[in-house]
Amino acid sequence: MSRQIVFDTETTGLSAENGDRIVEIGCVELVNRKLTGNHLHLYINPERDSDEGALRVHGLTTAFLRDKPKFAEVADQILDFMQGAEIIIHNAAFDVGFINKELELLGRPPFTTYVSGIIDTLAMAKEMFPGKRNSLDALCDRLDVDNSGRTLHGALLDAELLADVYINLTRGQDALLMTDDAQESSTPGPQAAHIDLRGFQLPVLRANAQEQAAHEDVLAQIDKASGGKTIWRFYESNEKAVP
Repeated sequence: MSRQIVFDTETTGLSAENGDRIVEIGCVELVNRKLTGNHLHLYINPERDSDEGALRVHGLTTAFLRDKPKFAEVADQILDFMQGAEIIIHNAAFDVGFINKELELLGRPPFTTYVSGIIDTLAMAKEMFPGKRNSLDALCDRLDVDNSGRTLHGALLDAELLADVYINLTRGQDALLMTDDAQESSTPGPQAAHIDLRGFQLPVLRANAQEQAAHEDVLAQIDKASGGKTIWRFYESNEKAVP
């Protein structure tokens, strides 16, 4: 079973290092690339006011958030929901930076120690659509994802939209996934023919220098978002250490 969590936050401002805090968390669950209906949505008392710019984005006032739980009260609930899953985030460095700061304030280890990995859909989109706008709204328009209900940013709605965007961004991978769904389906209609590929000599297409450079750039962005915890960097450093 492949379990993924699409994750989004709203915050009091743009800088966790300068004291901005999380005010809302939205998570939706995908299992084998399908929405399960299981989700987590929390408003959080940040113990400070939101900047004017942030307030215009999410509309969550200090008065509304005053009686909501503080992050320390819901940290276990958040981490339990995400435990061991692959996390999908748009602009991962931003959200991971904020949740890492919240965990640091509680004396806890970084977010990446609780999850199996992080996928940054912004990095994916930049590679697929270089030179184009790749905000969540822009991707919804480009990929025919209905975002007509999005007037203010909300963490749960944005996570739901991002789940659709991610599935559309990676739809081409479906053809590479071999499952038993077709064999188990009782739906009438023509079935795809089975072809024995052992009789074919398939060409090997090597990545060119530009493609290799783009690949390295994506790896570097993922590594940065994970705080240098990616497995390939671990093995690279170990190989260099071997005389």
